[in-house]
Amino acid sequence: MLSERFGKMLKYKEIRMRLILASLAAAASVAAAATPALANDARVEVRTGLGWTDGLPSKATAGGALGYDMGMGPVVVGVEQSIDKVLASGSKARWGSSVRAGAKVTPGTLVYATAGYNYGVGPNATDIGGGVEHQFSMSPLYGKIEYKHFFNEDGARDSNAALFGVGLRF
Repeated sequence: MLSERFGKMLKYKEIRMRLILASLAAAASVAAAATPALANDARVEVRTGLGWTDGLPSKATAGGALGYDMGMGPVVVGVEQSIDKVLASGSKARWGSSVRAGAKVTPGTLVYATAGYNYGVGPNATDIGGGVEHQFSMSPLYGKIEYKHFFNEDGARDSNAALFGVGLRF
């Protein structure tokens, strides 16, 4: 019984990892086709939000990210390195590395999907999610909302986060 359950758990992790790797490969192939002259932007942002696990109270989070996006027409792909902290006493920051791919639905609005890996304090986790980013007028400032689902390792229950951020492109 235990070995059968363990086997199913390993199979689930293998499927998750293949999904993440396929997402990364797809984003990399689109990025390889992008040329430097087509709307490339570095960005920095601060963000806050709520994190929750089913059946447990929500916890406030705060963090930031550095990223780089490459555009080719309406398609945008990018990479991001983030750090986030649950705002509870004794909690420590957690790092994340992710990719995103999306489409400009208007000249100032990007709708995107994201996939990544989180590490550091607590269980490591792969994540998938999506968001909407909107540029404020013609300035380099933007705001975004994002949802992520975390597939936690080491038997920890999966968790979720809803994030709201403000950033600057340069």
